[in-house]
Amino acid sequence: MEKLKVGVICYPSLGGSGVVATELGKKMAKKGHEIHFIASDKPFRLEESHSNIHFHEVKIDAYAVFKYPPYDIALANRIAGVIEQEQLDLLHVHYAVPHAICAALGKDMANSDIGMITTLHGTDVTILGQDPALRNTVRYGIQKSTRTTAVSASLREETLTTIKPDREILTIYNFIDEEKYRPVDPGNLKGELGIQADEKVLIHISNFRSVKRIQDIIESFSKIVAVMKAKLLLVGEGPKKEEMLELVQNLQLEKDVIFTGKRDDLPELLSMSDLMFLLSEKEAFGLVLLEGLACGVPAIATNIGGIPEVIEDGVNGYLVPLGDTSLAAERAVFLLSNEELYERFRKNALGTLNEKFHSSVIVEQYEQLYYEVAGKK
Repeated sequence: MEKLKVGVICYPSLGGSGVVATELGKKMAKKGHEIHFIASDKPFRLEESHSNIHFHEVKIDAYAVFKYPPYDIALANRIAGVIEQEQLDLLHVHYAVPHAICAALGKDMANSDIGMITTLHGTDVTILGQDPALRNTVRYGIQKSTRTTAVSASLREETLTTIKPDREILTIYNFIDEEKYRPVDPGNLKGELGIQADEKVLIHISNFRSVKRIQDIIESFSKIVAVMKAKLLLVGEGPKKEEMLELVQNLQLEKDVIFTGKRDDLPELLSMSDLMFLLSEKEAFGLVLLEGLACGVPAIATNIGGIPEVIEDGVNGYLVPLGDTSLAAERAVFLLSNEELYERFRKNALGTLNEKFHSSVIVEQYEQLYYEVAGKK
C-alpha cells in the first residue's frame, strides 16, 4: 500500500502520551511511513535516528504584549507550515487540549482539509473535562477531529458521559516496545542500591503528582516491611517528592525506601523487582503497569479507570479499592509469601502482553485508521 506522510503532535516530556506517540511514530517509520514530529522539543524517546523520522521544532518567542509565551499560536503556525511544506496526508494529535485545537487552527491557516486523528490519553477528559469552563473546548477538539481514539474502554465511556460528543470514539490500547521491556539481567544493581539478597523489592514509577497517591504506597509498604524483609524503590521526580521524603522520615523508613530519581535503566530495575505498586486515584490506562508486566512483575493497583483492563485481579496482580492501604499490604504479603502462586502470577504477567497488548496488533490498528483518515484505505 501507499506510504503515508503523518504529522504527529505530542508533548515531548516524560509521560505516557509522549511515550506512546514516540514509539508509535518509530514503528510506523520502520513500516515505511514518513513521520513528522511537531513539538516544542525533541520527544525524549526519540533517541534513535531514522531516515523516515523528521522533527520540526516549535519556537516560542516572548512578546511584551503577552503575559505568557503564546505556545498555542506558535504550535498552530508550525503545524500549518509543516502541512504545506511536507504535503502531509494526515495529522495524529495526542490530547484534545491544547493539541487538537491547535491542529484545527493550523489546518485552517494552511487552508487544508487533511484528516486528523485525536488520541485521548486521560487528563484532557478526567481533569479538564470536569471543568465546565473547559469542557466545551475539549468537545470542540473532538468535533474537529476526523476520528478520535481513547487508550482504554474506561476512558472512552467517561468521555462519552462527561464530554458528550456527537462522534463515535474508538478504543485503541496503549502498547510498549517489547524489545526494550523484557526480563533482563540486572547485574549487580541490587548491590549498588544497597538491597540484600533476601529482601523483596517493591517498585513504583511515576512523575510524583498528587493523583499518583504515593503516600498510600508508602503507608502500605510500612505495613509490609513490618512483617517481611523488603525495600521500596520510588523511581521518578515530581512536585510531591519533598513531601514523600518527609513522610518516609516520619515513619522511620529511611533505610528501606529508596528514592532513585529519574532512571534510564527501567528494564533492569523492573527485572530485579518482585512487585509493582500503582495506587492512583485516576489512571486512564497505566502504561507503567504494562512495562512491569512485560518484565514479569505482577502489580498491586487500585480498581479505578483503565487499570482493570490491564491488571486482572487474582491473575497477574491484585486490585484494591482506592485508599485501602491495609488490603494492599495484605495482598502483597500474601503473594510474596507464596512462591508457587507468585510464579503463576509472574507467568501470567508475561502472557498478558502477547495476548492483549502486543505492539504488532496495536500498530496495525493505528495503521488501518491512518489509511482510512487519509482516504487511501
